[in-house]
Amino acid sequence: MRTPHTTTHHAAQSDGPPPEQVPSRRNPYDELALLADDPLDEFLTEDGTPARQEDEAEEPWAPPNHRRGSRRRNRATGLPTVARFLVWALTLACLVTLADRWALLYAEHKASEQLKDKLHLAAAPEVRIGGFPFLTQLAARRLDSVQVTVPDIPAHRVTLTQVTATAHDIRIDGDGPTTVRGALVRQLHGQVLLSFADMNRELGASQVAFTAQGPDRVRAHGTLRMAGRDLSVRADARIRRDGDRGIATSVDGIRLDIDDLATYRPGTGPTEGLHLTRAAARRLTRQAEKIRAFLALPEIVHRLGVPDSAVRAALHDEDKLHRLTGAPRFLHQLTRVNLVDAAVAHPALLQRLGLDPSLLTALTKLTRPQIADRFSFAVQLPKPPGGTMRLQRVTVGQDGIHVDVSGAGLLVGHPR
Repeated sequence: MRTPHTTTHHAAQSDGPPPEQVPSRRNPYDELALLADDPLDEFLTEDGTPARQEDEAEEPWAPPNHRRGSRRRNRATGLPTVARFLVWALTLACLVTLADRWALLYAEHKASEQLKDKLHLAAAPEVRIGGFPFLTQLAARRLDSVQVTVPDIPAHRVTLTQVTATAHDIRIDGDGPTTVRGALVRQLHGQVLLSFADMNRELGASQVAFTAQGPDRVRAHGTLRMAGRDLSVRADARIRRDGDRGIATSVDGIRLDIDDLATYRPGTGPTEGLHLTRAAARRLTRQAEKIRAFLALPEIVHRLGVPDSAVRAALHDEDKLHRLTGAPRFLHQLTRVNLVDAAVAHPALLQRLGLDPSLLTALTKLTRPQIADRFSFAVQLPKPPGGTMRLQRVTVGQDGIHVDVSGAGLLVGHPR
């Protein structure tokens, strides 16, 4: 510390040039800086400020540019044009579709009104024109398909519940949907339904119900009031074709049950007449007094097929009577005996069995055709103005009677 002080003191007192001063301590980093070229010189200005900062300081200020490249600008510029084109195309398609649907609905309405007038229907049928678009079909004057559904068509005693027909290859006569004069149907296939619900209402009068009995048979069962009593009635109706356009029924198997006492089948065959039920016949054989009264009638004995000697022995011997009447064959033969003739000749016999003689009188007056007429019906399809129409198949389903119909060359309206 004294050395710097002494040197300064001598320098202040001396008049000559100061002697060369040698630093007491040298910095090694200064020597390294002198040996190496400074790589930052090219980036620095003369005053030591960075050249980039100097350039930025000299450039005038401008707002930042947020726009993207030219390629993105072209896409952004073209997007509204494509969107406008799509909107216009969609709008045009909607207008054309609406016009096509309006023309279709108008044509269906006009066709429905014409069918109502031609077929003399109470209500206009439902018409559905197939294919799309409709205007191109109209321009070609040819429709792919038309479906017509007609409900509740009167057919004599019954009503056809629904008639559905599908026409193919229709040639129309007209210049537009408002000027269609008629059509020519090349092919037609349809189905006719006669429901059991309508048959019950129209034929049964709430007393008889119709059900399916087989592929071509209908069972009718219900009640029939006679001589102040309700008799259980049952009949089988067979469904068949009647020509090319008709349906007919033939009723057989008519049976009227008088409680559990007897069954009456109208007719003159071996199974027709008034017969005891199996339960009533079994009860009769267990009552000795009543069975003796039966065996005392020659008409009964003759129909039983039992030898007269066996009957006479049974009438005088209780054991022989039980052996005769207790045999299964005798019980079977007893149910096959027609009681009509015997009851007419011996009215007291019915009273002993619990039957009213007036009921037998009413039954004998009720003929088979009278009962069958209650359940029989016939249907005839209308003849078309042109072409042919015929029934293909008649089947019986759970809901009613189904009929398949086919036609060709049918004329609708007034085609030229």
